[in-house]
Amino acid sequence: MGLMDFIKGELLEIIEWQDDSRDTIAWRYPDDDKAIKNGAQLIVRESQVAQFLYLGQFGDTFGPGKHTLTTDNIPVLTRIKGWKYGFQSPFKADVYFVNTRLFTGNKWGTANPIMLRDADLGVVRARAYGTYDFRVVNVQTFLKEVAGSDHDFRVDEFADTMRSRIVSIFSDALANAHVPVFDVATRYTELGDALMPLINPVISAKYGIEVASFVVENVSVPPEVEEAIDKRSAMSAIGNLNDYVKYQMAQGMAAGGGGGAAGTASELAVGFAVAKELMQQGGLTGGAPPPLPGAAPAAAAAPANPDVLDPATVARMLGVSEADVMAEIESGALVAKKIGSSYRVTRTALDTFLAH
Repeated sequence: MGLMDFIKGELLEIIEWQDDSRDTIAWRYPDDDKAIKNGAQLIVRESQVAQFLYLGQFGDTFGPGKHTLTTDNIPVLTRIKGWKYGFQSPFKADVYFVNTRLFTGNKWGTANPIMLRDADLGVVRARAYGTYDFRVVNVQTFLKEVAGSDHDFRVDEFADTMRSRIVSIFSDALANAHVPVFDVATRYTELGDALMPLINPVISAKYGIEVASFVVENVSVPPEVEEAIDKRSAMSAIGNLNDYVKYQMAQGMAAGGGGGAAGTASELAVGFAVAKELMQQGGLTGGAPPPLPGAAPAAAAAPANPDVLDPATVARMLGVSEADVMAEIESGALVAKKIGSSYRVTRTALDTFLAH
């Protein structure tokens, strides 16, 4: 090997990155302590950016294309190195290639619950997860704040590094968005789109990346909050409570009470709940209650005093059988006064029974 061949072997004439990994974000060209030849060719492919560093300082940045490294097209490096009249000798510099294509399907999730202030529920703890797509938009900021001096910075390293940062910014953005918890589950797509303008300015300024798509796949709340949401949905589905109760009672009477002891107990419980609700709404305002639709006329007139009721009247008020009322009286749950062979129940005693 001649001297010229040896010298030529110590110089870099072509600098390029043929990326076939599909998951590498930043890659430092392995110079093997070789110097870059004056007039060397730099090849930057589509979706790549080449960044020069000299003694820890950012030099020139090159986009896609074929570039000849001369004084004319490396003005920043020329100024840093102090080549007042151009350079003729080889020079040393680190060359980083950064992949600027879109990296898709990256997962994010909250390790700990996010504290949200909700207008309906007050302070609520929520967990969330989803996916996001990103690309590098500021090479120097990304290399400085994220990749550092890593020779081969990959997506999995990015995920580990950035997940907590993404979640932190998401938490702040969600808290500032003031989206009601009751609406979150039905607005995942809108929520992701609404959060992107809040996330991107912070992400771009701090880390040099841009989130192209932010998808919220799930936001979960504690079980007690889920139960409250279910109850609210159920009440919305029921609509008018009185109409719903009348329908349920009609269904029970149509079934003929053939459910045995369990069915009787269930009907009694429904009857008591209905009576309580009607009393709270002012449905029992004194005087004998109106007969149920289709019911036979009472065998005997109600007591003259509207505050003193007989078991038959109580049964009609509650929509249950007289035998059910007598069972409650005999058990002591419903306080009644026995006069001769008949029982009488005061309205106060009935109110107290329904309140328990």
